[in-house]
Amino acid sequence: MKAFAAALLASIALPLTAGAAAAQEAALESAQPAAPPTLGTPRTPPKLIVAISVDQFSADLFAQYRNRFTDGFARLLQGAVFPSGYQSHAATETCPGHSTILTGMRPNHTGIVANNWINQKAPREDKEVYCAENESVPGTDHNNYKPADLHLKVPTLGEMMKAANPASRVVSVAGKDRAAIMMGGHKVDELWFWGGKDFISYDGRRVPPAVQRGRDAVAKLIAQPQEPLPVPSFCRPLMQPIQVGNQTIGNTRFARAAGDTRAFRASPALDGAVFAIAAGLIQDMKLGQGSAPDIISIGASATDYIGHAYGPGGGETCLQMAELDKTLGGFFAALDSWGLDYEVVLTADHGGHDVAERQQQRAMPMEARVTTDVSVKAIGEAIGKQLGIAGPVLLGSEGDVYVADSVPANREQAVIAEAAKRLRAHPQVAAAFTREEIAAATIPTTPPETWTLAQRAHASYDPARSGDILILLNPRVTGIPTPGPGYVATHGSPWDYDRRVPILFWRKDMAGFEQPQSVETVDIVPTLAATISLPVRGLDGRCLDLDSGPGDTCR
Repeated sequence: MKAFAAALLASIALPLTAGAAAAQEAALESAQPAAPPTLGTPRTPPKLIVAISVDQFSADLFAQYRNRFTDGFARLLQGAVFPSGYQSHAATETCPGHSTILTGMRPNHTGIVANNWINQKAPREDKEVYCAENESVPGTDHNNYKPADLHLKVPTLGEMMKAANPASRVVSVAGKDRAAIMMGGHKVDELWFWGGKDFISYDGRRVPPAVQRGRDAVAKLIAQPQEPLPVPSFCRPLMQPIQVGNQTIGNTRFARAAGDTRAFRASPALDGAVFAIAAGLIQDMKLGQGSAPDIISIGASATDYIGHAYGPGGGETCLQMAELDKTLGGFFAALDSWGLDYEVVLTADHGGHDVAERQQQRAMPMEARVTTDVSVKAIGEAIGKQLGIAGPVLLGSEGDVYVADSVPANREQAVIAEAAKRLRAHPQVAAAFTREEIAAATIPTTPPETWTLAQRAHASYDPARSGDILILLNPRVTGIPTPGPGYVATHGSPWDYDRRVPILFWRKDMAGFEQPQSVETVDIVPTLAATISLPVRGLDGRCLDLDSGPGDTCR
């Protein structure tokens, strides 16, 4: 079966020569890994950096499927493999995670402390702020917003490249706005993401031909019903139905009615569209063919939408892994056919945890969903009644708890103390840190798996945006009290199933190796910068030596 990217590439990328088209199709259909490259370590700078984030691609998911990959992932497995990369902070969500990948800085420096936070001074009734919005735009709220790059406090690698040589081009394409914006940064030549009905940008820019071809191809695809996908043999044992709330999941095969954009988003087809548009932009803009190195960041968001909707442990995610492998293979084949000298890094913004109900059936009876009495609203109402303070007393967003501005200043500390006391006494809460406790913690030099909870919290703490208290649930407690359509499993915890992600580097003729010891996603920027001889300093990460022998790519 053709991957979704195959058909979309044919519509979006300009026609290949007959030989190149045959090579691309052969790569897409191949069931065997590519032949190992000639060993060596390229010393010349690559002309194009391709930075890929697979949303919710945990190290556990990578380990589960790595022996099943036969196409795009199989190629990356021939490079430098770091199976224990860490998003070392506690706020393991999409926006904070993407903010680390191409900045080399943890969220306490990027300012992206969560997907959403509370700004009680925001000039609108809704005080909850989305990480990639401009909350000063009239008539908006955190769900209906104007996308913007205002909240990212540090430059991305693309911005560093442009500062060193303005001839470098920076392009970002993703299934989510926050992925495109956090990886692209403030100075981009093109930035596009799925807006729910079409691929859009955030600044009213002209639609380039590659994106328009992508829009047309996706519209044509969505207008037609999608038949159930065939199931690879290794996915069949996982296609087991399970009741979660009022729905049955586990064996969905991504059949889609004509015109169903929501089902398109939570399916492998979304990634196919993203990579096809990325390929079209590379081709049209002649990225990797200029006088200076270029960079394109690609946010593959479908794994996250599928993981939330069905959980990462079922047949749906297995199908997604199989399709994404083909999509990556088709994308790389297109780049090869154009003769580009490119370097790839692939990682993830965070991991994920499977549905509690399925975990309970798989030898984990202690798995649970969070109870409603942990809610900020319930605790705030109880404290207000106890202390005689009119509500609201507490405001909450993600795991952050804020004392409402309406609380008298002389009662704030009493509210914080009582809230922390109540939360710490709850059997599902691992920790409830005050902002003073988090600020007092420091980032250690020890490996990230050894960090304390307070240190993990400090890595995603910004005094201007973080709450007065941070709630961290116990391991194996899912932070969704009541599952519903599209939202049965989640992430966002300080535990390693959400923190650990793979980091894979590949370049043609690179001598591959595997390093099982822990590294961090903030190490990606100094590592890539070294390969293009770009001096960087003051980052949270360190350069990873990609030479498996006595040489050192960091020098």
